[in-house]
Amino acid sequence: MVSKTDDIPASVPNCSPVDLADEGDGAHDTRETTKTSLKDPCACGHSADTTIMNGDGVHDHTEEVESKQDGCDTDGGDESNEQEVIVIQDTGFTVKIQAPGTEPFDLQVSPQEMVQEIHQVLMDREDTCHRTCFSLQLDGNVLDNFAELKSIEGLQEGSLLKVVEEPYTVREARIHVRHIRDLLKSLDPSDAYNGVDCNSLSFLSIFTDGDLGDSGKRKKKGNELEQIDCTPPEHILPGSKERPLVPLQPQNKDWKPMQCLKVLTMSGWNPPPGNRKMHGDLMYLYMVTVEERHVSVTASTRGFYLNQSTTYTFNPKPANPSFLSHSLVELLSQISPAFKKNFTALQKKRVQRHPFERIATPFQVYSWTAPQVDHAMDCVRAEDAYTSRLGYEEHIPGQTRDWNEELQTTRELARKNLPERLLRERAIFKVHSDFAAAATRGAMAVIDGNVMAINPGEETRMQMFIWNNIFFSLGFDVRDHYRELGGDAAAHAAPTNDLNGVRAYGAVDVEGLYTLGTVVVDYRGYRVTAQSIIPGILEREQEQSVIYGSIDFGKTVVSHSKYLELLEKTSRPLKVQRHGVLNEKNESVELCSSVECKGIIGNDGRHYILDLLRTFPPDLNFLPVEGEELPPESQRQGFPRQHRHRLACLRQELIEAFVEHRYLLFMKMAALQLMQQKANKDTNKMSSAEALALPTTEVSESYSAASTETLTVHNADATQKTASDAPEAPATEVSTDSLIADQTDNNTSAASQAVTTNTEESSNGPLKPTATQNGECKSPLEGKEPEESIPGLAQAKELAESLVAEDGSGIDPKSREVVLNACKAVGSISNTSFDIRFNPDIFSPGVRFPEDSAEDIQKQKQLLKDAAAFLVSCQIPSLVKDCLDHSALPMDGATLIEALHQRGINVRYLGTVLEFVDKTPAKAQLEHFYRIGITELITRCAKHIFKTYLQGVELSALSAAVSHFLNCFLSSFPDAVAHLPPDELVSRRKNRKRRNRVPGGGDNTAWASLTPSELWKNIGCEAQTYYHFTMQCESVDQAVERYGLQKITLLREISIKTGIQILIKEYNFDSRHKPAFTEEDILNIFPVVKHVNPKASDAFHFFQSGQAKVQQGFLKEGCELINEALNLFNNVYGAMHVEICACLRLLSRLNYIMGDHPEALSNQQKAVLMSERVLGIEHPNTIQEYMHLALYCFANGQLSTALKLLYRARYLMLMVCGEDHPEMALLDSNIGLVLHGVMEYDLSLRFLENSLAINTKYHGSRSLKVALSHHLVARVYESKAEFRSALQHEKEGYTIYKNQVGEAHEKTRESSEYLKYLTQQAVTLQRTMNEIYKNGSNASIMPLKFTAPSMASILEQLNIINGIIFIPLSHKDLENLKAEVQRRQQLQESGKSEEHTEDSPLELEDKIPID
Repeated sequence: MVSKTDDIPASVPNCSPVDLADEGDGAHDTRETTKTSLKDPCACGHSADTTIMNGDGVHDHTEEVESKQDGCDTDGGDESNEQEVIVIQDTGFTVKIQAPGTEPFDLQVSPQEMVQEIHQVLMDREDTCHRTCFSLQLDGNVLDNFAELKSIEGLQEGSLLKVVEEPYTVREARIHVRHIRDLLKSLDPSDAYNGVDCNSLSFLSIFTDGDLGDSGKRKKKGNELEQIDCTPPEHILPGSKERPLVPLQPQNKDWKPMQCLKVLTMSGWNPPPGNRKMHGDLMYLYMVTVEERHVSVTASTRGFYLNQSTTYTFNPKPANPSFLSHSLVELLSQISPAFKKNFTALQKKRVQRHPFERIATPFQVYSWTAPQVDHAMDCVRAEDAYTSRLGYEEHIPGQTRDWNEELQTTRELARKNLPERLLRERAIFKVHSDFAAAATRGAMAVIDGNVMAINPGEETRMQMFIWNNIFFSLGFDVRDHYRELGGDAAAHAAPTNDLNGVRAYGAVDVEGLYTLGTVVVDYRGYRVTAQSIIPGILEREQEQSVIYGSIDFGKTVVSHSKYLELLEKTSRPLKVQRHGVLNEKNESVELCSSVECKGIIGNDGRHYILDLLRTFPPDLNFLPVEGEELPPESQRQGFPRQHRHRLACLRQELIEAFVEHRYLLFMKMAALQLMQQKANKDTNKMSSAEALALPTTEVSESYSAASTETLTVHNADATQKTASDAPEAPATEVSTDSLIADQTDNNTSAASQAVTTNTEESSNGPLKPTATQNGECKSPLEGKEPEESIPGLAQAKELAESLVAEDGSGIDPKSREVVLNACKAVGSISNTSFDIRFNPDIFSPGVRFPEDSAEDIQKQKQLLKDAAAFLVSCQIPSLVKDCLDHSALPMDGATLIEALHQRGINVRYLGTVLEFVDKTPAKAQLEHFYRIGITELITRCAKHIFKTYLQGVELSALSAAVSHFLNCFLSSFPDAVAHLPPDELVSRRKNRKRRNRVPGGGDNTAWASLTPSELWKNIGCEAQTYYHFTMQCESVDQAVERYGLQKITLLREISIKTGIQILIKEYNFDSRHKPAFTEEDILNIFPVVKHVNPKASDAFHFFQSGQAKVQQGFLKEGCELINEALNLFNNVYGAMHVEICACLRLLSRLNYIMGDHPEALSNQQKAVLMSERVLGIEHPNTIQEYMHLALYCFANGQLSTALKLLYRARYLMLMVCGEDHPEMALLDSNIGLVLHGVMEYDLSLRFLENSLAINTKYHGSRSLKVALSHHLVARVYESKAEFRSALQHEKEGYTIYKNQVGEAHEKTRESSEYLKYLTQQAVTLQRTMNEIYKNGSNASIMPLKFTAPSMASILEQLNIINGIIFIPLSHKDLENLKAEVQRRQQLQESGKSEEHTEDSPLELEDKIPID
């Protein structure tokens, strides 16, 4: 997980043994937590005694759960106490460990663990971390590192394991030096800034002052109110125009490194000469201590000692004294007092950090800003850069990894039951993340010119490379391969299409069908595709090896029965129709994929498919075809449009949504006709008019139920991330994924029974009150009636179902005819059941079809046109509708694109989407969406231009070129001049033309002539030609003015998209006298990497079942299922992953609702840390996580922390999308309430009034959200004793309640009560004032009641605005929750005010403001 490369155990001191996943698999107990995690089993306080309910929620795993008592191979360890719940019956035990020079200590282990993992723990513990070369002995017998503990004789509770120092070898000595260096660097963030070894940044601890856990409880004395300084920095206040960049990375005091050692490096005397080798010398080190003492150290088999060498004379004899020590730390502690003191302090700090701050992430996250970091001497880094690191990094010493073999063998692992599947998924995930890391390193090496091409004679664009068993090719149209399809533009698009194909086939996971490991890397303007190598393919010509498909886009085509059989299995889930095409001899050839898809049998006998760029059907909106008319919906929007290339295809999500939509029509028609027949048979039961009216209401409900089923299974990719654009993410995660408890177990079967499953599932309709918010355009019908209320529908469904089931035999012909008609109407390829598939070769140039399939081809063409029209007429409006009702809330470019992709809308439709928004009557309420869309469109156009711009820049001018481009793009300075590198470097090179230059790198200074007006003109052109969107601005300032953009947001978006890293400082974009950027401000340029994300399917099913349970109001069961999911996720992904983040967030929400505040706090803290580390410190999800953490902090009485977190969230949000965004209203309400609670009334009003303004703008002035905002403002005015203003606001609120929910409603009554109270207070105050005026100073004044708000009332309001409401639960739950209920009596009171508005037992996302 960490170690890109150093998978040797020792080299990665502070990452859990996850790296060893391939060496054995005790991997993921995140054990660095050592002692702490013993107290806190990984996720939820209900440690190992909670058993999972084998009841309704757990679908097919329950039988397995019982059957596999102990043979199971999940990991163990303190983090996984819950693991034992479901899979492991044998519990952990404690052993004593005796290390030299320390007291024996206890360590809890589990029988599944390997000895290796105890090694890891010892290398991470504060008192034993300096040892790497030791063995563990039990009664004098050395334990085998790779043995499982349960297989070791005599090892039991209380056994004593001795740590015995072993003699070093060269490998062990290197590992030791590496480990010591890692310990010395453990607090140093430079790896995170440089984007290496899967390190990334996290700043949470700065705002929480370390860990929230126990320290939080100590601070919680009641006197906390006095010493809070609540004033936020100026730039965070509402209305502030400045957007500083520096606070993005607050200074962490821990990072000021305590220097232990000035230099630690390999000596120039290495390697030892023969005679010294025979004395046991392994290598020589050179060090400079903090006290400026220069020493030369010998690493020998017996340990480390000082020798008498100096920089210029070699004298390997031991010095006197030699301080021979088994570990470098012991040696250095003896010769340098500063080392001893600082090293101890450093290790103390290291073990205090939250483990999530130091575990490596599965994929590298890059930071787009960084401070100026001093470049220190580092022997390990230097060695890594210039050696191939192959000798001792890999598992099989002396060999590079055979990526293809690893990727394919992990796929072949058994998957019959849960433990096997976990093992398989873990292996797949591990190899994928390692492969992605290696491919990224290789691609950078290729572009930087450090890899020799395999065809060095050809021109640079055509070169191909092999490095570390990975094949690299550049995204250019080599040998006019794509000439017909759009040349270089097509060659640039093909790799991402191919990757989508690999992803789709990988998700279907058919046994016996293999795809290549594929990673697409964009770096320095070049697109590099990295692929694993099919065994034997390099020795043969392509013509000989392709036995299925076509190598010349359909002129010659071959097929193969085995391939047809394998691809047939993918046909249904991927909706690919089996079809015939003509080859060069005019014979019909059967295919079950597009013609470009090639089948090659490798030398290993496996069936590989590659070139999957046309897995999904073409998008006719962007593919004008002679003589073909698109449906009017498309034509009205100006389609078809010319696109750069002819490879534009529909997204998988769109295909799924389209098929769902058609299924809905199919059911509707069948039910309608059946009802009519029935009505004709017996009119007395029901008049046909009713029959006609009925399906409309039914359909959307059954459909939504069904749709989630198939969607979630295949698009785990898309649905998984719903969180990001949900309004209150955690909860909507619950609603958006609204899932059916009994998910089918593996994706293929779920898909292959698409029809039957859907029909069965649809009966679950009523359970999912929220299903229709799912975002897919259900249909214009929004009938939400539960189905039972519709008479006769069930019978209709049954008939349709039995038809499907029995293949139409044995049913009266009338019914069969009904289905036949319905099938025809929706374009199904079968006449007896609903089945839509696409032929991906339609409209491919050069592909010819047999005569006899002409009718079928016509049908297919129509289907494609319908799908294209569906995207424009259904999906885009549905996206906009979701943004209007705030069920989709994108905050930045990434979340916007995710929202598009979830609905199957490609980015090339961005212009169309924006035009649609522009024409929407409610445009004002979509301003935030429009602004984010424009920002995205501009930065994407700039990215396209930047790509070609960079290709003409040679390496020595790179920072100058990038800063010049940014100046032209963002700076108001009109004549940005480029700084060319100093002449003497350039001129001499011009004379000798070198052949083998970096791809495309010309001695070229054309980039320097770019001007701001030219760049913006090009951006306008690009917007017009690519997105068909007309931009009316010729400079950055006009764009900012016209669309209300922020330059800092533009900078963030362009940096993230292109991989630029800039110096973190304040930039003056608006100066007209000097450019904003200099070349010193460009620190780095990173790759932008696309790869497959393997999924943890079982964990995901558990997660979904848990969500379904929670939605049905079974909190405790839901909580258990989600805990279970968390264990399984940890098992597959290791400790860090986006999906684990979602899991933790939901869990903490449940903890909070069930009254366990400390537990909620601890889980949410993990969620925030993880979100910062895997998504980025200012990703919209991270902002959401910060807000939730603040709420739980407040509930735990940590007010100042809650405020700091909210201020941080507000700062990040200002930076990411500015102040004008609906989510800002929620954030400001939160801040306002907390400030009200600490009696900062004026500040509180600034935030609450801003929130009121934003709510009014985005929800309309009649919305219940606005009413609530008015009420919150009124309460603050009341506290200030400004009763007139308070009355004014409360009246507004009252009017809204009265008009929206009526006089009798709870809310309206409450509001009117409050009005009475305010009026009374105002009258009292007025009397008192009059008294004072009349009688002067001797007036008798009634004491006035000024109410400081109680914390409980503030918390109650916080819960309401964050959509958390406590509602009386079922009897059983009440028994369980008795204790909490008493503890939270007041809150329960406040909760009652809501209960009558709810029918369901419990809804997390109670959107009280139902607009």
